[in-house]
Amino acid sequence: MKNNPLLALVTNLVLLAGYSTTTEAQRTPKLAAIETDGLVTFYIAKGTEESRYKDTDSELANWAIKAWEKSLDGKLEFIPGSESTSLLRLYWVPANSGQYGEMWPLSVNGKRGAGIFIRPNIDELGNELAQRAKNDSLFRDTIVYLTCLHELGHALGLSHTDDYADIMYSFEYGGEISSFFERYRNQVNSRQDIRKITGLSEKDISRAKALYMATPQINTD
Repeated sequence: MKNNPLLALVTNLVLLAGYSTTTEAQRTPKLAAIETDGLVTFYIAKGTEESRYKDTDSELANWAIKAWEKSLDGKLEFIPGSESTSLLRLYWVPANSGQYGEMWPLSVNGKRGAGIFIRPNIDELGNELAQRAKNDSLFRDTIVYLTCLHELGHALGLSHTDDYADIMYSFEYGGEISSFFERYRNQVNSRQDIRKITGLSEKDISRAKALYMATPQINTD
């Protein structure tokens, strides 16, 4: 979920300078499945005031991770790890001209991993979303949660789709942005409902299973 990829790349090159352990890992050029024997370590950073991060946002990221774990019927187990060794590393970063989040494939100790960058400042996503988020905290949490879910999908190796029902849908194909988030918001009556309602479509799940259910993903080279 992003606009203006060239500007985003330049901005994140600067931002990544502050994440020394991430820059020690080697960025890789394309999407691919995580290389693992079944265990996937993850690290969720604490956000800065500049990013407009809330302390409860880490919970949303954890729920997004659990949603993907559940969808794979136990094929992958996600466990917390250190920043320097985790395959998945999630950071909260400042707003950037309508961008929701971004994922960079990384090589971590010879295995394919990912750096995930979430922009929780809804005020910079346009007046309509900003106003809705101010009036409804669950709508704000919906945007952050679904962005985590989407970027984690990229981290697992999933590309965009043109199906509006999918979490991996790209707004580049059109579609009403606020309605995309409103669809999920209408399914939750409380914040705790987010941990129960994954937001994944049948196609999202089947595509993830196609990557991980058939063959082991460990690199034995």
